[in-house]
Order: sequence, then structure tokens, then C-alpha cells
Amino acid sequence: MLRLGTVLFAGTIAIGLLPAVVDAREPSRPAACQTITDRQVEALFDRWNKSLETRNSEAVVANYAANATLLPTVQSGPLVGHDAIRGYFDYFLKQAPDGKIDQRIIHRGCNIAYDIGIYTFTLNGDQPNSRKQVRARYTYIYAPEHGKWLIVHHHSSAVPTP
Repeated sequence: MLRLGTVLFAGTIAIGLLPAVVDAREPSRPAACQTITDRQVEALFDRWNKSLETRNSEAVVANYAANATLLPTVQSGPLVGHDAIRGYFDYFLKQAPDGKIDQRIIHRGCNIAYDIGIYTFTLNGDQPNSRKQVRARYTYIYAPEHGKWLIVHHHSSAVPTP
């Protein structure tokens, strides 16, 4: 079990990070432990948020691992893999989104980092030339892949109204 704060996670997260196919002829070798700092985790969100400014879904998808999962804020999911995630961002980028972290908690370990919190997105509003803000809860789970830390899971959901 992995203990994060006061929440226990048993196996289910780690399973999603395993390769989809394992060759039984080749013995499994543990991956070398790569670590990351809190500031580097913060920079991963900044990189993702900056890619939104391009209004190019390919630039955004480049932040995700090939088999990443996305539970998007304004669409049902899960969306799995680059094609599904690209389809979501083709839609979402039309709203000219810009995100800002309001509150975050970072957990780091060997070959994994969690960035969990609340963010606010400024988006195009319902009226021409208007903008609106949407607060949402988020979780980004990052893992190193081919020498680069990528999003393996991203969950975003609107903050419930009291």
C-alpha cells in the first residue's frame, strides 16, 4: 500500500502504470528510480498550461503518456490514449482556457509524482468577448517515460456548489 496523507491507495493506481503487454520470455527488471522535486512538479503543470496557449491539441497531448487516462471537467470519460485526449482538447481549446493553481498538494516518490488541488480556469463566456471562471478540483499523476516526466492520469471535476 502507498500512504498519501491520510488516504490509502492499494494497488489500483500502480496497475494503471504497468505496461499493457508484458513479454513472459523477458524477466522483469525494476526501473531505475527517478525522483523529482516539488518545483519540478509545479513546472510540469506550468508546461501543460503553457501548451494550452498554443491552441494546438497536439502540443497539449505531448504532455501525456501514450496510454494516459483523462477524466475531463466538461465531458464524460475516461478518455484513454492520445487520440481520445486530443479529441477533447480540440473542443476545450476553442474556449481559450487559461489555468491558475489556487491550492495544491504534491506527493513524490520513486518514478511517480502526484499534484492534487484546486485550480481556476478562465474561459470564453457565453456572450461575445466575455470571459468566465470555472473552479475545479484536479489530480495529475506524472511518471517518467523515455526520459521525460509525462501525465499518466489527469482528473478534473467542477468544485461542487454548497
